[in-house]
Amino acid sequence: MDEKGLSMEQISLLLTAFLFGGMLLFSVGFGPLVLKNLEGSAARLFIRNTFPHFYLFVLASSFLAAATVFTTTPAASVALLVIFFTTLPARQILMPAINVASDDGDRKKFKILHALSVAITLAHIFISGAVLCFI
Repeated sequence: MDEKGLSMEQISLLLTAFLFGGMLLFSVGFGPLVLKNLEGSAARLFIRNTFPHFYLFVLASSFLAAATVFTTTPAASVALLVIFFTTLPARQILMPAINVASDDGDRKKFKILHALSVAITLAHIFISGAVLCFI
């Protein structure tokens, strides 16, 4: 850090750590805690209502992190943009399809779509963790 404040490298590191930590906390901390401590239908409704906000968090933080790291580490920027661009269909297409499958009682379709959602989120966590190690 110089007399002007944080460097772009430091800002990108902080934003990537924010992304990594937020996704990890939501996935392995918040979600299971809600499902454990709230009644079944209330927990499902609460989780359903938080996912749009979670995805907005991922979109905003991955884009900002990608933008700030671009000048110093373009490969890390590309990796963070992969998170950004794969979150868009997850939020706009996959999440509503999961909700419809759940509402329709189509357990097989729900399990498949939910597993895809989990796989995408785990990939995002892995990618952001790798970026943290790389920058």
